[in-house]
Amino acid sequence: MASKRPAHIVLNSLSALHDLLGLPKPEHPLISVMYSKSMQYQHPEADNVVINFYAICIKEGFKGKVKYGQHDYDFSEGVMAFQGPGQVSGVELAGEQDFTVQWVIFHPDLLHGYPLAKTIKDYGFFSYAANEALHLSEKEKITIASILVNIEQEYHTNIDNFSQDVMVANLDLLLSYCNRFYNRQFITRKKVNHDLLGKLEDLLSNYFNSGMVQQSGLPSVQYVSAQLNVSPNYLSDMLRTLTGQGTQQHIHNKVIERAKEFLTTSQLSVSEIAYELGFEHPQSFNKLFKTRTGTTPLKFRTTFN
Repeated sequence: MASKRPAHIVLNSLSALHDLLGLPKPEHPLISVMYSKSMQYQHPEADNVVINFYAICIKEGFKGKVKYGQHDYDFSEGVMAFQGPGQVSGVELAGEQDFTVQWVIFHPDLLHGYPLAKTIKDYGFFSYAANEALHLSEKEKITIASILVNIEQEYHTNIDNFSQDVMVANLDLLLSYCNRFYNRQFITRKKVNHDLLGKLEDLLSNYFNSGMVQQSGLPSVQYVSAQLNVSPNYLSDMLRTLTGQGTQQHIHNKVIERAKEFLTTSQLSVSEIAYELGFEHPQSFNKLFKTRTGTTPLKFRTTFN
């Protein structure tokens, strides 16, 4: 009886990824710069791959679907995409095509001892889904390309005492520009993002009005983002750009809005209101209400009596 094909394989080294892609060994143990005319794996042992390092993808002319997490996304649009350690990925090409993909892949150990080791966790785009790729203007492409040239030149240079400093500095610069361009994208794609904001408001209203909050408790950021078919980090970053508040704050805003309605239009006790809003413990509701309004639910109610 044939052994069952595994759901995914885990890659812990850059060499393992190079082998899977049918490429020569990397020139550096902790970072690789490579080009590929194909995104198909060579003799894969599984349909999907988990890489335990960071990957930056710059593509031109690719048409097809990319599996990211548990979802398939059309990756025909956009120029740059990012993947953090531990994410599941896979590729489905849309027929024969001519495209070029450049990869910059680096192990977290490359950043050890540098400030970027901490600040890279603030770049939410490493947790964005493939359909949330970065679209670059022609001017932005030139900026990114110039940094990539420096990274590639350093990659092909013999390793010395300054190699890691120079490489990490260039990666830091590249990610800073990508962060700037993503924030620009949130602004320039206002219609798409405002539509998403409207869908969020409708989703939260329906959640509270339908009684789901009593059955399942407060909606989580993960639940909300899944319903909107976007990644949690992308949704929060987009909302902060548009409104100055993340997803969790928007959920709390809806809670406070509903709480004020109950406090001013019903005879329910504060504890009963807390349960109506999905809180297991009234103390948690009281704390949130005071944090967001500066007063307790009871004092707020007395101002209307």
